[in-house]
Amino acid sequence: MTAAEDSVRGSGRSMSRTEARTKALEVLFAADLRGVPAATLLDDPEGGWVDAFTRTLVTTVADNRYDIDQLIGERAEGWTLDRMPGVDRNVLRLGLAELLYIDEVPPAVAIDEAVELAKSLSTDSSPRFVNGILAAVARDRDLL
Repeated sequence: MTAAEDSVRGSGRSMSRTEARTKALEVLFAADLRGVPAATLLDDPEGGWVDAFTRTLVTTVADNRYDIDQLIGERAEGWTLDRMPGVDRNVLRLGLAELLYIDEVPPAVAIDEAVELAKSLSTDSSPRFVNGILAAVARDRDLL
């Protein structure tokens, strides 16, 4: 059992990885809207319970945000980060964090999960946009 699984089980609660990604996106989106560091919202009692994988995702985005945003800016033809819908911007940050910095998540899974978040939470054109950027980075890095 990994430390993350132990932490979740030890608390008496469990959260699937998909649920953890959704919660991480909520935290990242809220921080983006409020203009505060995402890590400060992890322990906000109003935000609800956060599991270890959610914490890993949020802190990985926070720790690597400059590089992640640079990659998004390079790949998002015709879009600046400021003009992107907030959900798309943060789905991309989350997807790139998993793709590039979390070795235990296979690249195809990171991309698929980000696309699914975009499908359920953003515009009709968002899944294709998210997939295009994440797949381009994965191909450039020889991850696929």
